[in-house]
Amino acid sequence: MKAHRNLAPIAYTGLTGLLTFMLVTLSNIAAAVETPSIEITKFTFAPKEITVAPGTKVVWTNRDETPHTVSAADKTFLSKAMDTDDRYEYTFASEGDFSYFCTLHPFMTGVVHVRK
Repeated sequence: MKAHRNLAPIAYTGLTGLLTFMLVTLSNIAAAVETPSIEITKFTFAPKEITVAPGTKVVWTNRDETPHTVSAADKTFLSKAMDTDDRYEYTFASEGDFSYFCTLHPFMTGVVHVRK
């Protein structure tokens, strides 16, 4: 008669690997959901308006070959001039409507609505 192997270590290793994979995947999904992004492309902010919850970080990325800025109309935030693929991040702590524009191209405008 053959001796039975203890399969517990193999099962434990497989389960640990599966749980790690699931946690990493969920973490990546949560990061994508929790970090709204706005693309600066063709001299526009896309999307032009977004709605987020208080405490949300928003990321702007310049995809144009021309420098742009992100400047709040009420001066709560202001980026430096961003070259191609540069990013700017801002976390919206309180509720409200935050209009912004590019100081180099004032016709470029957008709004972040912050709601509970």
